[in-house]
Amino acid sequence: MAPRLRRSKILALLVLVIATLLLSGCFPGEIRQADTSPPGFFRGIWHGWIAPVSLIVQLFNSQVRIYAPNNSGWWYDFGYYIAVISGFGGLSLARKKKSSPRNNGRYGD
Repeated sequence: MAPRLRRSKILALLVLVIATLLLSGCFPGEIRQADTSPPGFFRGIWHGWIAPVSLIVQLFNSQVRIYAPNNSGWWYDFGYYIAVISGFGGLSLARKKKSSPRNNGRYGD
């Protein structure tokens, strides 16, 4: 493997690890944030995006939840579900559609 390619892979991995560590303070359900201000719409979006990661982290830290129980209400729920639906539904948009073997890509047959 070329040294330049190897360095770029190591750098990408390092950036990913640092970003994960920096954003780990944004998990829902932490006790210290519940009293200051309840999460709203934008926090709901963020918590919806990181829900799969939160689920894994919850196995090791019982204070982390996938959903903030003390939230601002309807707006938080709306942001959370919009993010969950768009995040997981967006994966299907990345898949390549296959042409049907019946018509071989031709129309009108």
